[in-house]
Amino acid sequence: MTFSAHPRRNRRLAEFGTTIFAEMSALAERTGAINLGQGFPDTDGPETVREAAVRALRDGRGNQYPPGLGVPELRTAIAAHQQRWYALSFDPDREVLVTAGATEALAASLLGLLEPGDEVIALEPYYDSYAACIAMAGGQRVPVALRPNGGSFRLDLDELQTAVTNRTRLLLVNTPHNPTGTVLTREELQAIAELAVARDLLVVTDEVYEHLVFDGAEHVPLAALPGMRERTVTIGSAGKTFSFTGWKVGWATATPELIDAVRSAKQFLTFVCSGPFQYAVAEALALPDSYFADFRADMSAKRDVLTTGLRRAGFQVFDPAGTYFVTTDIRPLGEVDGTAFCWSLPERAGVVAIPNAVFYDQPKAGEPFVRFAFCKRKDVLDEAVGRLERLTQ
Repeated sequence: MTFSAHPRRNRRLAEFGTTIFAEMSALAERTGAINLGQGFPDTDGPETVREAAVRALRDGRGNQYPPGLGVPELRTAIAAHQQRWYALSFDPDREVLVTAGATEALAASLLGLLEPGDEVIALEPYYDSYAACIAMAGGQRVPVALRPNGGSFRLDLDELQTAVTNRTRLLLVNTPHNPTGTVLTREELQAIAELAVARDLLVVTDEVYEHLVFDGAEHVPLAALPGMRERTVTIGSAGKTFSFTGWKVGWATATPELIDAVRSAKQFLTFVCSGPFQYAVAEALALPDSYFADFRADMSAKRDVLTTGLRRAGFQVFDPAGTYFVTTDIRPLGEVDGTAFCWSLPERAGVVAIPNAVFYDQPKAGEPFVRFAFCKRKDVLDEAVGRLERLTQ
């Protein structure tokens, strides 16, 4: 019997193995280490929202296929959310699409909007699914790096402008930014908007951490800026805002033309998703302002616990202005290889983190940086930083 020499894996995905988040979570499970790697909370969101899901299940709402765009109640709630927080008006029947989490919204956007060979500029370091989704869509990834500058990571707007060519189709923007915690300023976003308009570019914005901005930072949706409403797909997530990551409820908002393009791909990925949970998320989006303020304050306090402890343990810390991640530099500890550091950390300190090198096209650029998540209970964070202090003892 002879076998074909043809590779079993699609060559577009040849560079992608198992995601680092699955690997590091498995490492935490195997070693019993505290998992500050993968970004999921260790407590559930509001009880009223969980009960809303139970009620939907019992009432038979969503137990069968929901509408392709999402249940009307949730689409209406998403449109109301965008109006309430950003004065952005969307038609819930034509400009809102519910997806299986933000990751599917991203994948469907790229699959629906790109032609093979189109260039996509992504802010680096980037969430690992960005690279895989661009590859699956046949696009060409063009990274523009956020670089350490004055205690945070900042975007070089000149570098961004230089990266745009005649082949550039789309800008993929993430703010608040994972993994660096950077929140792009209004001035930076205005410059991005002006570039997109001048070069007639589409923009996909990952805004899943929109309600997690700290210390007076402001989240500004690109779609709210002049000339951007008609060229921007905005992606949001219930998992990040309400701490129900397992429900996998995300969404995209855009013009009818863009939503139709995204839906054309989404319908052949999951078709529909998360039926009963959609009704619960609709109720969650209508929670009072106090919920969002308390959520932000709680995460800010947890951030301070972790960043203070990391500094005490000898790390250089880049204070995040948003998200629930903090990036550190391990060189003050006498370390240089973040990947090796993270693989050895469970044995050395009983903690799991993520090496930022996996978020770069050229891993060397992110080699000394390591990301920790602070969306955990305070007692867990206290225990983790206590363990990390052993590194310098």
